[in-house]
Amino acid sequence: MVAPRLILVLGDQLSPGLSALRAADRARDVVVMAEVQAEATYVRHHPKKIAFLFAAMRHFAEELRAQGWTVAYTALDDPENSHAIGTELLRRAEAHGAQEVIATQPGEWRLIEALGALPIPVQQLPDDRFLCPGGVFEAWAEGRKELRMEWFYREMRRRTGLLMEGDQPAGGQWNYDKENRKPPPGALLVPGRDDPAPDAVTEEVLTLVEARFADHFGSARPFGFAVTAAGAQAHLNRWLREGLPLFGDYQDAMVAGQPHLYHALIGLYLNAGLLDPLTVCRAAEAEWRVGRAPLNAVEGFIRQIIGWREYIRGIYFLQGPDYAQRNILRHERDLPQLYWGGATQMACLKTVVQEVEEGAYAHHIQRLMVLGNFALLAGVQPAQVQDWFMGAFADAYEWVMSANVIGMSQWADGGIVASKPYVSAGAYIDRMSDYCAGCAYSPKVKTGPKACPFNLLYWHFLDRHRERFEKNPRMGMIYRGWDKRDEDTRRQILGEAADVLARLDAGEGV
Repeated sequence: MVAPRLILVLGDQLSPGLSALRAADRARDVVVMAEVQAEATYVRHHPKKIAFLFAAMRHFAEELRAQGWTVAYTALDDPENSHAIGTELLRRAEAHGAQEVIATQPGEWRLIEALGALPIPVQQLPDDRFLCPGGVFEAWAEGRKELRMEWFYREMRRRTGLLMEGDQPAGGQWNYDKENRKPPPGALLVPGRDDPAPDAVTEEVLTLVEARFADHFGSARPFGFAVTAAGAQAHLNRWLREGLPLFGDYQDAMVAGQPHLYHALIGLYLNAGLLDPLTVCRAAEAEWRVGRAPLNAVEGFIRQIIGWREYIRGIYFLQGPDYAQRNILRHERDLPQLYWGGATQMACLKTVVQEVEEGAYAHHIQRLMVLGNFALLAGVQPAQVQDWFMGAFADAYEWVMSANVIGMSQWADGGIVASKPYVSAGAYIDRMSDYCAGCAYSPKVKTGPKACPFNLLYWHFLDRHRERFEKNPRMGMIYRGWDKRDEDTRRQILGEAADVLARLDAGEGV
């Protein structure tokens, strides 16, 4: 009798067409799935993310069994659980007499290396659920002085045929981003959400997560995520009808009490494998072709998936295992307590952090221009920023977060992802949100007790990194404007910024 092979399916690989499953023999092999403490705590993941993945894994395992697969599933509270992926594989190999493991390559160097170090052969197959294989990205990147996403995105449009008319982009433009930066209007009619009620399986997971991870940032309930492919598709279908038409116009807007606005909230489903990226993009494209959604909205949405999502994954694997530890600006400040819900008078940060704590979600501008911007201006150690993002969001995995945080948000990679740091004073947040109206600080005040800390820290950041950035063609004008201010004003701004940083270091609120 031929020995079975173990087929590893991780929590973010819940796709029936997974390469490891395609390579398996349903009649012979054993699928291994495991809820392990090591994966839930290597960073302190949000309880909603843990609950989402464990519930989705349990439902996927049942779907596999219904299709005739043998599934060896380890629940978190199984007394025989060894609580690490590698040791669970070894335990199952001994139990089933298996001498080989087939896996789809994980999305983190940490797990890739752990599987490669096991004392049993592990065949790691490419994760072809993504639209740009690693070798294709490497070929695109080779010899380029700048790895700009926009040029990669155009190649992906040609590669997929999405929004193309022959060899030209639909509408005559590749990018409609200039039409997608409208501030929030006075009144918003935000689409509703059909949050699915947790079924018995999900309820069991929620109770378990509440008991085991009560000390993590955030809470498991209320829980409104879909945990099956069918549920994720139903969520997407409603958003395509109700959210996509205005997504483009207001994708950068921020409104207190409306964390989702017109955003799709499908990143967690895509990243766990419950939705297929190309299928999602084609569905959005179809909405434009039949006239139900404007081109700027559809192009902006598709760009986030086939452009940005594929690009950041390409950067992560191209740069190698040390990428998440880069810190070219030598920032070493600890992450302020306000990121964990500590006291702050800054309405923007208080609002966004509270919404993340409650929902494990914030959209891209809240992440970049509020959370990331403040950490960069304050000089926080990039690895701590990445760990917080990894722990805060339901869609977070290292391949997603490294280029977004280390590269885009914190400029810790020295400009591989972004040609200049994404920093701003308070005026940008005031223009794109309603946060500032009720804040203790004013974005219009430059010095004194009412001065927005973003204003003060913005100039402090530019001053302390002047040697690096003043020759940047996109930043020279900013420095010339700073130099035109009188010396006393510059000294006062820098002094007050230093006071803000000292309060952060002391654990005080700002």
